[in-house]
Amino acid sequence: MAGPSPEESQQTKAVFSLSEEGSNGWSATQESSEPRCLSLSILSPADAVVGRYKLQLQVLAGNKLSSKVLGQFVLLFNPWCPDDDVYMANEKERQEYVLNDSGIIFQGVEKDIQEEAWNYGQFEEDILDISLAVLDRSLNHREDPALDVSRRNSPVYVSRVISATVNSNDDKGVVEGKWSGRFRSGTNPLRWSGSVTILRRWHRARYRPVRYGQCWVFAGVTCTVLRCLGIPTRVITNFNSAHDKNLNLSIDKYIDVSGNNLHLSEDSVWNFHVWNESWFVRRDLGSFYDGWQVLDATPQERSKGIYQCGPASTRAIKEGDVDLDYDSPFVFAAVNADCVTWIRYSKKRKERIYSDTRKIGKFISTKAVGTNARVDVTDNYKYPEGSLKERQVYKKALKLLGVKRPGKRSRIPRSRRGFSRAQPAQTPSISGKLLLDASPVVGQDILLTLTLKNLISDFKTIKVKLKASAILYTRKPKAEILQLHRSVKLGSEEVKEISFKISYSQYKNSLVDDRKILVTAVCQMKRGASLLVEKDIVLQDPFLTIKVLGPAMVHKPVNVEVTFTNPLCEEVTDCVLRAEGSGLLKEQLRICVERMAPMETSTVEFEIIPYRSGTRQLQVDLVCTHFSDIKGFVMLHVAPTQ
Repeated sequence: MAGPSPEESQQTKAVFSLSEEGSNGWSATQESSEPRCLSLSILSPADAVVGRYKLQLQVLAGNKLSSKVLGQFVLLFNPWCPDDDVYMANEKERQEYVLNDSGIIFQGVEKDIQEEAWNYGQFEEDILDISLAVLDRSLNHREDPALDVSRRNSPVYVSRVISATVNSNDDKGVVEGKWSGRFRSGTNPLRWSGSVTILRRWHRARYRPVRYGQCWVFAGVTCTVLRCLGIPTRVITNFNSAHDKNLNLSIDKYIDVSGNNLHLSEDSVWNFHVWNESWFVRRDLGSFYDGWQVLDATPQERSKGIYQCGPASTRAIKEGDVDLDYDSPFVFAAVNADCVTWIRYSKKRKERIYSDTRKIGKFISTKAVGTNARVDVTDNYKYPEGSLKERQVYKKALKLLGVKRPGKRSRIPRSRRGFSRAQPAQTPSISGKLLLDASPVVGQDILLTLTLKNLISDFKTIKVKLKASAILYTRKPKAEILQLHRSVKLGSEEVKEISFKISYSQYKNSLVDDRKILVTAVCQMKRGASLLVEKDIVLQDPFLTIKVLGPAMVHKPVNVEVTFTNPLCEEVTDCVLRAEGSGLLKEQLRICVERMAPMETSTVEFEIIPYRSGTRQLQVDLVCTHFSDIKGFVMLHVAPTQ
């Protein structure tokens, strides 16, 4: 029996005899056992409701019926069972997408993809109970508990409920999102390293939402809960991810003549966005759409009145079938929308200076099976950019969405000699690119070069307006760092370079924890089209090294040495070193680092006592108010006790 009002008609109650399969698919057989001891093996149908069951034994002796509650058990989805909707045939994939309790979430920008370790911890103590509580705290369960439980035999239903309940917007779910301001009343989203601490904090606080999360946090927690319930799940990162508010498959951005963003459109393009994919069949759509399904717990848009997204079949996205459940138009736009940039000179005059059909949905990434390598899964979402099939799918989606007068998706010409050039309404007669002179590191100056090339024989004078701003990963500007104006004269097919510097003193008080800077150059001429050149910069943290000082074995202590450097030319105080890892530390470890001199390298040693064998991931994070977190991780093999 499962749920508050178990009924056989709703598949939440099953009655069956020993050694005889019931009409409901449940059966029990007696196993060999000790004297005066009854041992039973129970077999459930592949489409049984998942969740907590109460097991009751009924004995008929003559005309007397007696019953005894034997206890409880939890039934999960079973990806090893061919008849289960979540069946996954490949054992290595099952090991990765169901049993692996750690992973990698990719972040950064398309040309500087970075890996962040994440502790899923689905097998840690009490995480199963908390995952079931996530289901029980949903709006569906509050409105009709019996109906909600009866529908939990469907991974389509369960995954959609989880996508709604992991965020707190409608139902006081697990994580509260925040993308602006300070995080004084909670935890900076960048400081989370795993789901276990978040889920336990939510549970111990009697289901008060945990503050705060952003997209990778929502995806990490969702992955934990779904893997815990037996649904194969992975984390996906989409670089240059579009948020198409009006679903017209066009992202319009407006700037002024100085390159400042004008907030005239609700559309946006994030440097990256993280969501989930889960593996199951789509009985509601047909077998063609079986396989990986997109789920997004980050609260961006309402679906059926609730902040939830998916499951949307990746096959439906690739084929432009945006009329299919659930939320496929939103996901299609995230990976396929056009990107158009305008200069607005006045209320009556604007110029389209950039129109790119290939910018959105780049390097869609996930962790490889069995290793920490990055796997590109862009081909699962769309046909090759610029191909005939890709254009046909795009037009099909526009038609299904009822978008009238779509803009022409013209092919972008290949750049000449490595110079990048967008395809606007009128092609500029110059090309340009921004290059870093060296990989930028927090605490150091940033050196850049703007290279401009005259593409025709005419002499021209170009007015260049350079601007640098600290931005969030959503590309929302937070603070202006630098503005420069230059006048450049170019002869026939001449190339010139403008070198400039963003000093640490200029950006140190403006840089947000995302460590991202957007540099733009608006290049204008008296005649001809303007040119916009942009460069996303992610400042690197100094490396943090982790050494395990000896062989790791279950229930045997082993020391870990962590070495890190203060990246600043100033003293820092009150730092904290944090460590966590499933199977290695039952609770997050915190060690105070009271003081670090300018550019000082420090070493901290601590002990861990592994309690689970196999390949484990140990994560270490140096937290300091003076700079963004310095993170690192190490994989170690834990041998069983001899």
